[in-house]
Amino acid sequence: MPATPRPAASPVPVRPDTLAPEAVIVAGGFGTRMLPLTERRPKHLLEVGGVAFLEHQISTLAAAGVGHVVLATSYHAELFFPVLGDGSRFGVRLSYVTEDEPLGTGGAIRNVAGALAPEPERAVVVLNGDVLSGHDLVAQLADFEQPRDGRAVDVSLHLVEVADARAFGCVPTDEGRRVLAFVEKSDDPVSNQVNAGCYVFRRRVVDDIPAGRVVSVERETFPGLVADGALVVGWVESAYWRDVGSPAALVAASRDLVLGTATSPAVRRAPAPAWVDPGARVEGEVSDGSSVAVGAQVAAGATVRGSVLMPGAVVGAGSEVVDSVLGPGVRVGAGARVHGCAVGDEAAVPDGAMLEPGSRVACGSTA
Repeated sequence: MPATPRPAASPVPVRPDTLAPEAVIVAGGFGTRMLPLTERRPKHLLEVGGVAFLEHQISTLAAAGVGHVVLATSYHAELFFPVLGDGSRFGVRLSYVTEDEPLGTGGAIRNVAGALAPEPERAVVVLNGDVLSGHDLVAQLADFEQPRDGRAVDVSLHLVEVADARAFGCVPTDEGRRVLAFVEKSDDPVSNQVNAGCYVFRRRVVDDIPAGRVVSVERETFPGLVADGALVVGWVESAYWRDVGSPAALVAASRDLVLGTATSPAVRRAPAPAWVDPGARVEGEVSDGSSVAVGAQVAAGATVRGSVLMPGAVVGAGSEVVDSVLGPGVRVGAGARVHGCAVGDEAAVPDGAMLEPGSRVACGSTA
């Protein structure tokens, strides 16, 4: 594919305080890695730490001074508004733009350009819709507005350092944190810095992404900008970060939020061994960062450890649910063992059943 054209050179902007940052959350994926939990809803609305995942991202954006958030949706797009509304309860204005067909990360960003304000130098935060991050977005935005050698930054990327970068594409930077390249996965990585899924775009850069076709920011937009001499910088920070793209990652992220290993403006409560909604009924043991949603039940003698019970899930007497996710309306029978599993909506686990670790039970089925 051809490289993305370099944005026209511009003087360092004087950004009035009234030009508050806007944001785009890319939330159009099918959530295939999350199946069966995503058979009936987008992964972005799955409960993590007791609230829909996007609530963490929207609350983080609001806390950073973002006033307008655009959700780029596709799969089950009709389900977002009933959960998130117009954004007023988060202190932001929420807009929704739906893709008729998948356009990739860059295409999704370009597709919502009409919903963004037209000021070319405004900061636009872009978040991948499946990343939980505790990094300092306020500081990244402030850094974005600092000129480099008399030039305005075009794009800032949040980068994290990982111990083993072989499973990731690498993003090497120079001493001034200017991005040098985007390197595909390799057995011999050139850097341990990887893309963390939070970007700050200059508004004019969004308009330079080709419209009406599939575009990947990772493979086309960012490499093209670097090749054409645009000013792309890295914001390297080692705060909490997790890609919440699988049932195991969802369990881990939820546990971290409950125990206080991770924090979020969406869950302002003290760390605890477990979180239990006031509308749930728990007679058994719930521990190790488990979360138990409204209408869920844990019978006497049952044990739930490090797990996520979504609304209406029921765990029968004497059962063990460990490191697992139970979707809405799941029924786990008495004396069953569910370890490291993902059980879809309204599925049933019979009395005494012992599921193999890693099992995934389809919605409405019997294990």
